[in-house]
Amino acid sequence: MDAENWNANACVARVRQGDESAARALLAQLHPLVLKLVRAHQPRRTDEEDLVQIVFMKVFTKLDQFSSSVPLEHWVSRIAVNTCLKAMRYERGRPEIRFSDLTEEEEQVVQRLASTPDDLPETVDAMSRELLGRLLGMLNAEDRLVVTLLNLEQKTVAEVCQVTGWSTPLVKVRAFRARQKMKRLLEQLMNERQS
Repeated sequence: MDAENWNANACVARVRQGDESAARALLAQLHPLVLKLVRAHQPRRTDEEDLVQIVFMKVFTKLDQFSSSVPLEHWVSRIAVNTCLKAMRYERGRPEIRFSDLTEEEEQVVQRLASTPDDLPETVDAMSRELLGRLLGMLNAEDRLVVTLLNLEQKTVAEVCQVTGWSTPLVKVRAFRARQKMKRLLEQLMNERQS
């Protein structure tokens, strides 16, 4: 089944009837979306292919719960994000990041980030992204998710609400608090460097 002729509801109906070719077509159609979401929200110590398989296992076991009231891609996205959040919760004990652990390039990025008045830069280069990944890894799963969706993926608050199932005020409050935590972590790094 090619992308032009993709009819999610018809495909789901065929899968529910036990059509294996429809199941393969559904898997092929949704795999890029699931892989993208897993890569964006993957816990540090979890293999992305393992998470993708877990997501699809959940999709196929819960397919009878899917109603056509929302697009299939949104329903699958929610399963993928929630699966990643659950995997992040299982990660215990986040390693501390110290200024001395940073490479010379990352030190320069910290200095640049510390001197900017913005909470998070809109465009980040590779080193900034790596440092940002380290800082994000020190946040809890929900904070990490909201910062990633809003600031890195440039999603709107409404889109974040749709993916996570959170209310608009909750998304805004979590985003604010997560950015504040990241600022404090960055300040800790800067204070360590100065001492």
